[in-house]
Amino acid sequence: MTEQQAIQQAMRYFDSGEFQQLLARRVACVTESQRADRDSELHHYLHQEIGPQLAALGFTLRFIDNPTVGNPPFLLATRIEEASLPTLLVYGHGDVVFGDDENWREGLNPWRLTEEGDRWYGRGSADNKGQHCVNLAALEQVYHARGGRLGFNCKILFEMGEEISSPGLAELCRQQQELLRADLFIASDGPRVSAPRPTLFLGSRGAANFRLTINARDNAYHSGNWGGLLSNPGTQLASAIACLVSAHGVLQVEALKPDSLSAAVRAILSDIEVGGMPGDPELAAHWGEPGLTAAERLYGWNTLEVLAFETGNPARPMNAIPGKATAVCQLRFVVGTDWENLVAHVEAHLRAHGFDSVQVDFLRGSPATRLDPQSPLVSWALESLAVSSGKKPALLPNLGGSLPNEVFSDILGLPTLWVPHSYPACGQHGVNEHMLKSVAREGLQIMTRLFWQLGEEGEALMARQHACQGARP
Repeated sequence: MTEQQAIQQAMRYFDSGEFQQLLARRVACVTESQRADRDSELHHYLHQEIGPQLAALGFTLRFIDNPTVGNPPFLLATRIEEASLPTLLVYGHGDVVFGDDENWREGLNPWRLTEEGDRWYGRGSADNKGQHCVNLAALEQVYHARGGRLGFNCKILFEMGEEISSPGLAELCRQQQELLRADLFIASDGPRVSAPRPTLFLGSRGAANFRLTINARDNAYHSGNWGGLLSNPGTQLASAIACLVSAHGVLQVEALKPDSLSAAVRAILSDIEVGGMPGDPELAAHWGEPGLTAAERLYGWNTLEVLAFETGNPARPMNAIPGKATAVCQLRFVVGTDWENLVAHVEAHLRAHGFDSVQVDFLRGSPATRLDPQSPLVSWALESLAVSSGKKPALLPNLGGSLPNEVFSDILGLPTLWVPHSYPACGQHGVNEHMLKSVAREGLQIMTRLFWQLGEEGEALMARQHACQGARP
């Protein structure tokens, strides 16, 4: 069978309704990893949904307990056709955020796939069940088209805790590096730049959450009796935050700005339009780092966001000067940022501006990652996406959000390619989450060709990649 015949076979499979039925069954699995009472559903998804599909393709299944006790399990499926062939590592997660059942629009249920026009509604339809269903279906089509072969070796890692920050994933990859050894990584998560435009991204921005606190005194005091005499920690903390990020969203801490927005990255981002599609929020005028385009601010720069701020009792405010104020902030950052010294940099900046009473506590963080855009793998994937879709694909040096990409790029040392099958207005993590049927169909076409081409060109492609890596100083 030829490449074109394999793609036509994949389109017949999709148009028959079989893909929709598969996704509907998986959406019905209530895999909320944020709830302690969903363990049986999480295990069911791996053992009864993903496992049998991969076993039918000749994968050897290994169900692995989480290295961090009490957290969700993993599945590693392995198919080795020939030791000399390149090995692909694929990743997906089967857990979802809270269903939030009572807040979905009338007629919709997070655990029932509902079709309305081009939309398939259901929790996990976009994040990540719909996306990994596309990729597994594409592997399936290539396997059948080649008469029971892929043309490359393949390992597939599934986790059930991505929505709770992937506990144990890094530990698993450190412990099982030989078992997970591969040549390249391809997965799907996050959104495209826009619904119509196929997208390839090469990593993700990092995220670091930290808490700011001012403890002025143990009690609140009547504002009429003590106003003007006692410091107000709420006022002080608001001013301290304004010292870190301006009223127009501009990061003020020079030590936390990146050094990686090169001319080459700006050239890549010059082709990217952000927002403007149905369902997208209106972009704020004059917000963020001046002198940068919207794409550069989102994909090539750092932002400091205030996620929560509390002083006094917001639910029942009283005429009293509060004794404490606290805020949780987040730095979203790209490669080339000294984020590991975030606390020291924030403290130094605050002290330099007279805010000695602010306590800074690091909460959690994950690094930024980015595959070199000059990698031969990038041009190969872009060409494949263009041929499959008949469109010019968008290339992003990294996703604006965060994914556990550092596990694959840093711990396992793999070049990482992400091909998303969702779009920005999909309702991910909110109510009325949905996948676009048109994007899912195009995604299956894209991934079928990508995997087919890997079977055709994989050895030569990886030779070029290794030569490119060896040529770097």
